[in-house]
Amino acid sequence: MNIINKLKWLREKKNLSKIKLIILDIDGVLTDGFLFYDDKGGISKRFSVRDGLGIRILQENHISIVFLSGGSSGASEERAKQLNVEKCITNVKDKEKDLKKIQKNLGFKKEETLFVGDDINDLVVKDSVNLLVAPNNASNFLKRKAHLILKNNGGDGAIRELAERVLDSKGILEKVTRLGWKDLNK
Repeated sequence: MNIINKLKWLREKKNLSKIKLIILDIDGVLTDGFLFYDDKGGISKRFSVRDGLGIRILQENHISIVFLSGGSSGASEERAKQLNVEKCITNVKDKEKDLKKIQKNLGFKKEETLFVGDDINDLVVKDSVNLLVAPNNASNFLKRKAHLILKNNGGDGAIRELAERVLDSKGILEKVTRLGWKDLNK
């Protein structure tokens, strides 16, 4: 991570500590962005177990998680169900409109919201969130406009990295890493 990006993370630590709602794009953020089609047109996606654990730890520390994607459902909804994600909205045409609806319905303010996206269709939410974050392999255009850039690629630990940064900003990470974690909700 270059020095400028490190300084941005330090500068935004206070904003990270305010986050109560994290909205995640799916393809390119929770996955590597590749879609695998079978001979019947079914789609398979690859998700990171480490990202999943990061999401579960965030949830147990009272941070709401929502998936918001322009992509198709199926594997995305199944992953959301496995992780007890509050909402999984797919086939989205206007992410800003749907993001604002989520904030209103769940009772979160702009200052409490962080969005992770990977391409120019995610840029539209920037004015509606406190922080717009991009994985390392996001499009260069989005990375130039994002508030923060993660070291890890989408589908390869980016969300786990974000989880640790958010928990650290709230003073929770040390406790989690010292005591470990048990999934008590299953």
